[in-house]
Amino acid sequence: MKQQWRRTDQLPRGNVHELPPSAAPAPDEPSAALDLVYQAADAFRASQERARETEAHAQFLCRQASEKLRQAEIRAEGAERAYRELMVAVDQKLKDAHRALEQAQANLTAQMDKQVAAEFRAQQAEAEAREAKRALVLVEEAIRRRLLADSVQQFDRLNAVA
Repeated sequence: MKQQWRRTDQLPRGNVHELPPSAAPAPDEPSAALDLVYQAADAFRASQERARETEAHAQFLCRQASEKLRQAEIRAEGAERAYRELMVAVDQKLKDAHRALEQAQANLTAQMDKQVAAEFRAQQAEAEAREAKRALVLVEEAIRRRLLADSVQQFDRLNAVA
């Protein structure tokens, strides 16, 4: 009796496999039942092989996904670390800028104070100069009067002698 072997790719997919109609045992053939057992075993082996391949593929996909997840976590941790470092640097630069601004404001205030003091001294010097000019004018006037008065008296004395 001839066994009917099918290739595994010719077997139907799914959980239930039907045996081909020609595989039904004829009542007069004693080995027909044995042929059916072989066919069932072949179908079972093919099903197991597909299950192993599916499981291996699933495990491969899981490992691949796990590796991608691990790499994504590493990138995320790197990005977080870079963000924290950037924030520390930005904070330090802001503090430096704040200190520089405070120093500039202090320098500006000191310069303005110096300018006000210089203006006050200039005004005071101008007032003193005006006062000195007035005093000089009074002194000159007094000298002129005195000299003129002395000159007039000398002229009068000269005229009186003559």
